[in-house]
Amino acid sequence: MIQVQHEDFHVDALYKRLLQRNKTGAVVMFVGLVRQFTDQPEAECRFELEHYPGMTERNLQTIVDKAKLRWPLLDVCVVHRVGRLSVDDQIVFVGVSAAHRAEAFQACDYIMDYLKSRAAFWKKESHGTDSQWVAANSNDDKSLERWSE
Repeated sequence: MIQVQHEDFHVDALYKRLLQRNKTGAVVMFVGLVRQFTDQPEAECRFELEHYPGMTERNLQTIVDKAKLRWPLLDVCVVHRVGRLSVDDQIVFVGVSAAHRAEAFQACDYIMDYLKSRAAFWKKESHGTDSQWVAANSNDDKSLERWSE
């Protein structure tokens, strides 16, 4: 399941969706949150995510398909929010189920690394009257290096 949506998501419901009776030995989940991104605690931080409908979902599907080729996964669930978010709001859920923990951990990490660098999302951070579009992070690209074959 891959979803891009404005609405918040319920981690418990997504977890239950990943379970496959008598097969699931491990579920690994990652939930990303909006954090305070300025040193000025009194400044109200806002976060805005935009995407290109259709293209973003295809990017995510490609990432998930590649993970399924690398590891024997039972199921994968990716939910990414768009729109305006505030500090402590949930942004992204990546969940992976597998028979064993090693592949579940690796696949979840792989999907998040590629999602951060290759999915078509644009982020704008605002605090007070200042706002700026977030540039690509070189650390995200470095994280991808460990997955090269």
